[in-house]
Amino acid sequence: MDAKTYNAALVELRADRDEIKKARAALARLEAARDKKIRTLAAYEKANAERIAPAAGLSLADIVAIAPALAPEHLAESAANEETLSADATGRPAQPTQTTEPAAPAAPTKPSASSVPEPTTAPSSAAVNTPMTGATRELPSIPEGPQGDRWFAHTPNLASTHPNFTQQARSTVFLDTATGTLVHRDQTLRLNLPDTTAATILNAVFHAIPEGTERIFITAGDPWHHQADQHPFLKDAVAAWLNAPIPGWRTDTGRGKDKMAGHFVHPRNPVARYQSDNGAFHVEIRSVGEWFDPEDADPATVRDAFVLLWKTLRAHWNDAVLMGSPSQTGRDLWTRTIPTRGQHADGYPVLSEELRGLLHATAGQGRTELITPPSVPEQLPALVEYDRTFAYAKHTWKSPVGAPRRITAATFASWSEKEQIKALYGCSHWHVRVTVPDTWNHVGILPAPALGDRAWHYPAQPGATFTTWAGGPEIHTALSNPIQPWRIEILDGLLFDDGKPLDDWSKKLKEAWSTLAAQADLHGDPNQRTAARLASRAVRSLLLYGIGSFAQRPRMVTGTTPRTHERDVPADAEIIGFTDEQITWQRPTGFSRDPNAHPEWAAAIWSGARAALLSQRHREDNIHAGALHAPPGSVVAFRTDAVYLTTPQPWPYRGQPGDYLRKGHLAGPITAPTTEEELLTLRDAGRIALKEA
Repeated sequence: MDAKTYNAALVELRADRDEIKKARAALARLEAARDKKIRTLAAYEKANAERIAPAAGLSLADIVAIAPALAPEHLAESAANEETLSADATGRPAQPTQTTEPAAPAAPTKPSASSVPEPTTAPSSAAVNTPMTGATRELPSIPEGPQGDRWFAHTPNLASTHPNFTQQARSTVFLDTATGTLVHRDQTLRLNLPDTTAATILNAVFHAIPEGTERIFITAGDPWHHQADQHPFLKDAVAAWLNAPIPGWRTDTGRGKDKMAGHFVHPRNPVARYQSDNGAFHVEIRSVGEWFDPEDADPATVRDAFVLLWKTLRAHWNDAVLMGSPSQTGRDLWTRTIPTRGQHADGYPVLSEELRGLLHATAGQGRTELITPPSVPEQLPALVEYDRTFAYAKHTWKSPVGAPRRITAATFASWSEKEQIKALYGCSHWHVRVTVPDTWNHVGILPAPALGDRAWHYPAQPGATFTTWAGGPEIHTALSNPIQPWRIEILDGLLFDDGKPLDDWSKKLKEAWSTLAAQADLHGDPNQRTAARLASRAVRSLLLYGIGSFAQRPRMVTGTTPRTHERDVPADAEIIGFTDEQITWQRPTGFSRDPNAHPEWAAAIWSGARAALLSQRHREDNIHAGALHAPPGSVVAFRTDAVYLTTPQPWPYRGQPGDYLRKGHLAGPITAPTTEEELLTLRDAGRIALKEA
C-alpha cells in the first residue's frame, strides 16, 4: 500500500464513521419513539405485556422495564442460558444433545477445635452481604419444617439403570467446508461448494453419496458463520443458518428411541438436524469442535482420530458406539458400567426435582476469575500458566449416593467435634455463612453469588461476611488451608452416603486416555501421532461433558411463530429475533424426566476441582500445589482447570490426572491484563514462548 492509497482509505473510513453516527442517531430516535408508544399502550386498562412484547420485538423483561405497570405477577427470572434448542413450527421442543466440565483428593488437615464451624439458626433466606462487590443475587434455601423435609426424597419411578439395548452406529462423513474435502470411509472426495449454506452442504453431500449418510462432521470452515457480519451476535447468525428453508428438507422431529429433534443453537458448535420430506433420510450436521480442536488437521486425520478412539474404547466396552456428541457418548458408556447385580442392581434413583433445582442454582462449575491491579502489580514480572491435566478424572473416585439427609444448624450443633468433621469431609453440600479472616491477604476460597444467572465471585476482602452454598471439598479448604482457617457457620446442609458410581467408568476412560497419550508420543507416523493426540483429547471430552450432562440443567427451547399469529407466542417466552414473516422466541421448559439426571455428582466433582485449584497434596513427593501455595499477590487469574501466576512454582508433574502442567511462560515485564481478551492474548503468547524455549 502506498501513501495515496492509505490516505484515500482514511477518507473512506471517516465517511463510514459519519454514516455509523447517523445510523446510531436514527436508531436512538426509533427506539425512543417505540418506548413512547409502549408507555402509551400501558395506559390502556386491558393492556398486557404478553401481547405488547412480540409486537415490539422485545422480551417481557424489556417491556416491564419500559412500562413497570405492565409487570405480570408471574414474571420469572431468566432460566440458565446453557442450552438453546430449536423447535419446529408447531413449537415442539427438542431434546438436547449435550449439557455443558480432577485422583483421589488428599484428606484435608484436621482443623483445630477453634476452626470447627459455629452453628447458628438458619435464616429464612440466603441473602448475601458482600460489600466489596455491591449488588449480588439471592440463592435459594430449603424451606423450614415438613415442606423442606419432603425435598429429601427420590423422584418416583425414575432411576439410572443398565441399558438393555446396544446403540446403533451411524454412517458418518467428515467435511472441510473451506476446501470442499469430504472423507467417507476410506474415500476422499472433493465437493464443489459455491457457498456454505446448509442447503448447499446437504445437496452436495447427498449427490456425492447417493446412499445417504446420517452424520456430517464439519472439521473446518464454520459454515454457520458465513453471514455473521449481517447479525449483531454469532448466535443470531447461527440461528439464521439453521432455520433457513431447504427445499426437500425440514427440521427433524425425532424417530424411534432417538428423541433428539430440532436444532441445537450454539455460537461455535451448533447441531443441525434435518429429515427429507419423504422421510427416507435423517441427517445431522455437527462440529468436530464438540470433541476437540482439530488444529488444522485434514478430514482424513480427523476420521482416523475417531476410528482410533472407537477402537480404544472397545478394549473397555465391547458395545461402545460413538454418538454425535461427547456428552451423549460419555453418559451412554457410563450407563454400561451400572451393576446388574449387587447393591445398585436396581440402578441409581434420581433426586426430587426440588433438590435438583437447588443444586442447579447453588453449585457452580469451574472457577473463572481475573484478578486486576491493585491486587496484583501493574507490571507483572512474568505470566506463568499451570493447567491441571485431565483434571476432573481426579475427583471421580468418591461420589454421593442415595437420598441425602438434611443437616440443620441445630442438628449440626448437637454433634460432637468428631461427628462434625466427618460430616464436613463427607459427600455434602452446605448452606453457610462465611467470614473472611481479618488478616487475610490471599485469593478468595469460597464462591459467592454475583449478579447474573449462575455467576459467582470469590470474596477475599478481610472481614467480609457473606452467605452462600459450597461443597464439602471447598469447606475443607476454607477450614484447613495453609494460611489461616476461615470462620464457617453451618445454616443447613445435604449429607449423602459415600459411594463409587463413577469410579469404574472413570478408570476405564483414564486407561483409554493413557493408551492414546502414549501413542501420541511414540507412534512413528506423524499423522497417526496427531490422530492419537486428538483421540486422547476426545476421551477428556467424554469425561468432562459426560459429567456436565449429569447436571441436567433446566432447558431453554426456541421456536418460531408467524407474524400473523403473534398471539400464539407463549406468554413466558422471550422474543430473541424476528423477520417480516416470523417471530423467533425462547422459553424455559424446566427439568425433564431424565433417568440419568444426577446433579449431585457433577456438583461434588466441580467442588473438588475448585478446591484442588487452591490446594492439593502430591503424596509421592510430599509437596502441596495450588494457588494458596503461591505467594500472596502472585495469582493473576483462574480459568476452570488453570491458574495464572507471576512466578514459576516447584510443583511436580508426573503426567497423572490432576497434576499441574506448566503450559505457558511469558517473561515480563508485562502490563497486567484487565479483560478476559487481554488475558487470553497473553496466554497464547506464553504458550508459544514456552514451546520456543
